[in-house]
Amino acid sequence: MRSITSSLSIVSDGNVKTDGGAVFGQFPKGVWEQMAPPDRRNRVSLGLNCLVIRSGDSCVLVDTGVGSKDPDLAKERFGLTRSCLLKNLRAMGLTARDVTAVVLTHLHQQHSGGCTRLDRSGEAVPTFPNARYYIQRKAWDDAVHPNERACEFYRHDDYMPLKDRDQLCLLDGDAEVAPGVRVRLTGGHCKGHQMVLVNHGGERVAYLGDLVPTHHHLKMACISSNDTYPEDTLTLKKDLVAEAEKCGWLMVFCHGIDTRAGYLEKRKGEINFRPVEF
Repeated sequence: MRSITSSLSIVSDGNVKTDGGAVFGQFPKGVWEQMAPPDRRNRVSLGLNCLVIRSGDSCVLVDTGVGSKDPDLAKERFGLTRSCLLKNLRAMGLTARDVTAVVLTHLHQQHSGGCTRLDRSGEAVPTFPNARYYIQRKAWDDAVHPNERACEFYRHDDYMPLKDRDQLCLLDGDAEVAPGVRVRLTGGHCKGHQMVLVNHGGERVAYLGDLVPTHHHLKMACISSNDTYPEDTLTLKKDLVAEAEKCGWLMVFCHGIDTRAGYLEKRKGEINFRPVEF
């Protein structure tokens, strides 16, 4: 991977609440509730952690959270009181116009809702007017024509305006989307799911998307029941864990709450996780 980014930060769109059984899959509640205590509706808290990568004139945003188009729905479905992505970008000295590229791991609402906003007439328009939005073609096709099992995860006004405004860039596999920023097609969680690899100051940073949404999901058997291809996720995780430890990746977890990033390290023949502040 060529070039090195000059600045890399996690930026949050807030926290959401999601059914714990869906998040932890086949793990019994007696196990997962020790890792993530549920509320009275059996929901656990998840972060909406996006990534900002700045280098020269480029500013890349990875994923966009739930967004602000329908706050009542976000509050009822996700327990999100307010989308705060743009507010937190401003705190970093960035406006929506400063973002030159948006990379989407996939188009489920918790990752793509902030791609668009409502203008004064109530029409959904791209939130980041100067950005190209990068998504795998397979993920796009799956979102535009979802089956009965997947349709509840998608909202067309999150991403169709990107095509209407000619800001959409469809990818067919691995690609470099900005200097030092590459995407890798993984699948597993859904068709066309991709992760992001960044070369930051000589360090490799991996934003794993919903393939490994929290550090708890580093456990091989911990796979969301929402994954379309869980056996593929399992195979991919085995390879990624080995690569992350060997190459010293700093892993960023899109849904981590208290633990948003960390390293895998081998000690006495066993691989252990070391969380870091980021």
